[in-house]
Amino acid sequence: MFDMKTIAQKLFPEGELSIESLEKRYPPRNLAAGAAVTRVAPSPTGFIHIGGIFAALISERFSHQQNGIFYLRIEDTDKKREVEGAVGLIVTALQKYGIKIDEGEIELEKETGDYGPYRQSQRADIYQAVARRLIEKGLAYPCFCSPEELEEISKKQGIEKTRPGYYGKWAKCRDMKQEDIIRSIEKGRPFTVRFRSSGDFNNKITVNDLIKEKKILPENDLDVILLKSDRLPTYHFAHVVDDHFMRTTHVLRGDEWFSSLPLHLQLFEAVGWAAPLYGHISPIQKTDGASRRKLSKRKDPEANVDYYEKDGYLTSAIIEYLLNLANSDFEDWRAKNPDADNHKFVLRLEKINQSGALFDLAKLQNISKAIIARMSAGKIAEAALQWARKYDTDLAKEMAKDSGYLEKIFSIERSGEHQRKDIAKWSDLRSEIGYFFDPIFEQEAIAWPKLMPDTGPAEVKAVLEKFLQSYDVANNQEQWFGKIKDMAVDLGYASDLKTFKQSPDKYKGYVADVAKILRVFLTGKTQTPNLYEIMQVMGEKMVVARLKKSLKSL
Repeated sequence: MFDMKTIAQKLFPEGELSIESLEKRYPPRNLAAGAAVTRVAPSPTGFIHIGGIFAALISERFSHQQNGIFYLRIEDTDKKREVEGAVGLIVTALQKYGIKIDEGEIELEKETGDYGPYRQSQRADIYQAVARRLIEKGLAYPCFCSPEELEEISKKQGIEKTRPGYYGKWAKCRDMKQEDIIRSIEKGRPFTVRFRSSGDFNNKITVNDLIKEKKILPENDLDVILLKSDRLPTYHFAHVVDDHFMRTTHVLRGDEWFSSLPLHLQLFEAVGWAAPLYGHISPIQKTDGASRRKLSKRKDPEANVDYYEKDGYLTSAIIEYLLNLANSDFEDWRAKNPDADNHKFVLRLEKINQSGALFDLAKLQNISKAIIARMSAGKIAEAALQWARKYDTDLAKEMAKDSGYLEKIFSIERSGEHQRKDIAKWSDLRSEIGYFFDPIFEQEAIAWPKLMPDTGPAEVKAVLEKFLQSYDVANNQEQWFGKIKDMAVDLGYASDLKTFKQSPDKYKGYVADVAKILRVFLTGKTQTPNLYEIMQVMGEKMVVARLKKSLKSL
């Protein structure tokens, strides 16, 4: 007859915590009925994946919609993979994207909340107390298999073409004799603690997932590792212990853990705890040729949240886009509520795409353009300059010279029914406003023959000379355009598109073709906001100087 309490005592002689004392330390939360407690639990193993922000956003909105608690737990028990500084990246990213943490590490190494510590590496005694209880009940056991022995098991399973894992006849230490266990412990042999599963893989269980709905999965029969040889837990064990003692009600996580759900439910049952409700979020995907695949850390720069920072996307645009990925009806809600805070949108788990939302950078850019279009010129100037100071110092130097001039630049087509939507991200600034600054504009020669392949030097010269003869910065827009029309007619162009279309053989083009020549030589672009407004902001001196310089170069 096994004396499991003796084995537990020998494995954990220093253990003083009991399950009962932990239940008192971490009592059920005093929350209103129906309030959800959710968490985000990243591992500090590298950069922050946009999918991590996506999952955190869903969890945070879900709990706060129900006046619940959302906390941050750092799952740092895999010390081999931990990257220095990664916890700081996690905390900073959540803050930056406005994902409100109620408990956990609200600042680096500064915790709040009564259910901590919130770093798993600081909770080793808690996991060991629960592991000890499972050993005492005969639901866990020490495993002394070396890495080489486990590799040999894996090789034999491959030869026999059987299911991999530590179970059944492959679980070498499961039925180890008590005297052999004690002898191994006394010799100081390294050990892990494994779960003694009572499951049968041939049995099926029905799980009710908050996102995937009702699914049938095989019962777990694996004797998985609960505590590694360093006495720290695996994810399987740690999340069960932590979600119980942190009183998590809803676990919303990536669907890479969905196949492990039978094991996790089995672990909760073994300890005698009620399991939280689970919802598994499919990964964000992208098209790759004719197929779709998961957004990859290795292949896709847009998987890293740093990509959006460097490219100058508004964090508010990314959040709105992720809400759109989470619930497709967010777009309709935004159209009906253009100025509303997106926290007023009710996110529903049942509407999350079960097969994975498709990432569309063009869609993100459209959302970002719409948000920037609604910002005031002053706010845009402030945010744009802040980004440029970090990522485009030459442009920032010019932008910072005259705040009034910069605000005028962003004021072009800022009011009225149709606001300009030429900027999707701050990395567009050089292309979209760089021409307002001579040092930036002059860095590249105007490739006008490419931009206007049907227009020769003689025609360009005629247009620029004629415009300079009549240009008056004091003219209003109507007077300015009237002069351009008159000039166009004098040079053999139609005064409008309709006239040109009626007799295309009679004209060189129409008035817009003349304006295009001016636009190209003033901005280096064929498409810009209102040309009259651009020239008014540039001022007479810059306009005249640029056109005269262009004439000399022809």
